[in-house]
Amino acid sequence: MKPALPPLAEIESNVAAALSEDVGAGDLTAELVATGTISHARIISREAATLCGCAWFDRCFTCIDPSVTLRWSATDGDRVVPGQTLCEISGPARALLTGERSALNFLQLLSGVATRTREFVDAVAAVPGARAQIVDTRKTIPGLRLAQKYAVACGGGGNHRLGLHDAILIKENHIAAAGGITAALAAARTVAQAAGERCKFIQVEVENLDELGEALAAGATMVLLDNMTPETMRRAVELNAGRAVLEASGNVALATVAAIAASGVDRISIGSLTKDVRALDLSMRIVD
Repeated sequence: MKPALPPLAEIESNVAAALSEDVGAGDLTAELVATGTISHARIISREAATLCGCAWFDRCFTCIDPSVTLRWSATDGDRVVPGQTLCEISGPARALLTGERSALNFLQLLSGVATRTREFVDAVAAVPGARAQIVDTRKTIPGLRLAQKYAVACGGGGNHRLGLHDAILIKENHIAAAGGITAALAAARTVAQAAGERCKFIQVEVENLDELGEALAAGATMVLLDNMTPETMRRAVELNAGRAVLEASGNVALATVAAIAASGVDRISIGSLTKDVRALDLSMRIVD
């Protein structure tokens, strides 16, 4: 099942900001083409990837000129191959030329996130008996959090909390300021109760097995294992004995994710999915 798109208002806001900074008072170069000229273009993938961002791409053109038509041969979440035509576009040449860069920026960025996520998901799927879900973090490009989290979902990953407002993640600085893991968890329950349905979960970060033991004794139901070795994580899984959801985090790479998944953790969060993004190689070519 494909993930739900962010609200239309969010997509429109993203696109409006992109066009405002790129087009400004008007596209001077597009004025080289006579008004009324109609053109056709194709979007072609230059590499194997997972596609994402079609709605943002479409909106970049239709916002400039509603008469632009787009016909997709692939959709968000699809795996695409080098040389594949992804979309055909028809409309006023000036609109196609003006919208090209902003539209491709969205499609390349979000496809890059989805593709990277799919690589991690596939790596975990290849580990016999592994059940770990790949999830994102709050390390997103400012203003594009919903878009990037949607891209992670299109790549087969899951979404962690959206922001500071919908869940509690007790990290080392919170623990230090609150007076320890036990005290922090007690305070978190009070905050969560006051927040009601807005607070989706309480999670606490631990850095070693002693801290894990304290968190479990204090009734933690979600624990973040920070920068532990796969062997320590395996011991953490044994100590946990199914009491809490265990999430591995910290410097996760494709070279290490299989070993992490094999430890038996439930989730693996990876900031680089949305922070260290390599845009997908796509090309738009006017064909007539």
